[in-house]
Amino acid sequence: MFRHTKAFSGFSVDDLEKAKQFYGEVLGLEVAEVMGLLELKIEGGTHIIIYPKPDHTPATFTILNFPVPNVDQAVDELIRSGIVFEHYDTEQMKTDAKGIFRDAGPTIAWFKDPAGNILSVIEQEND
Repeated sequence: MFRHTKAFSGFSVDDLEKAKQFYGEVLGLEVAEVMGLLELKIEGGTHIIIYPKPDHTPATFTILNFPVPNVDQAVDELIRSGIVFEHYDTEQMKTDAKGIFRDAGPTIAWFKDPAGNILSVIEQEND
């Protein structure tokens, strides 16, 4: 039934204007306003919608991963833009001083959007 459908994702925020500024100006994504929503236009034709929700509760999981060739460089650049990275110190997951997890799996670092949703930069070689 959905084999040939181009699915897309969406998530909520509590302030659409703050989201527009963050995703457009801080992260440098193309952001369009469509019928009271924001649409992120991602490389490859993927679209992600952001919708306002007055009783928004931030996601407790990663809602959006940004593949990058070098997490250290991406983290440094985002820090210069004012991004604060999450730090974890648990038995299962420990990040370094920059907020980068390097121990198992891909190298990854997490940060939050203005609505508190969790995003990441994740190291991935270009195809």
